[in-house]
Amino acid sequence: MTVDELIDFYHGLAPESIVRFPDFYSADAYFKDPFNEVRGVAAIQHIFSHMFRQVGAPRFVVSEQVVDEHGAVLVWTFHYLVRKWGKDEAEMIRGVSHLKFAADGRVNFHRDYWDAAEELYMKLPVLGMLMRRLRRALAA
Repeated sequence: MTVDELIDFYHGLAPESIVRFPDFYSADAYFKDPFNEVRGVAAIQHIFSHMFRQVGAPRFVVSEQVVDEHGAVLVWTFHYLVRKWGKDEAEMIRGVSHLKFAADGRVNFHRDYWDAAEELYMKLPVLGMLMRRLRRALAA
């Protein structure tokens, strides 16, 4: 597995391709993001299956990569649709994935970094208003 093959996998990720995670992730791979922390490829597959149930048309676009023999850092944008006031609206989250590779080249560590406050909570009606006020109060 190469990093380019992994990126292609994420670019084409669909509900039916979830079964291919073992091609790219070791059986005991660790995954963490702002809402999940799991170990094992089955648990990682569950997170991505859940994503397809929660939002419409989810899609990852990797725009930058830094790679060496031990791991990679991928800069990405996650595009999705969310239902607001009876219609679908396009949203996006910007983030970074830190990956480490097992001896066989598959991912055994995947940590996603993204700002849940800015990218998600501030977009919610009531909570967003409170977060924007807090942000203004704390800004220099």
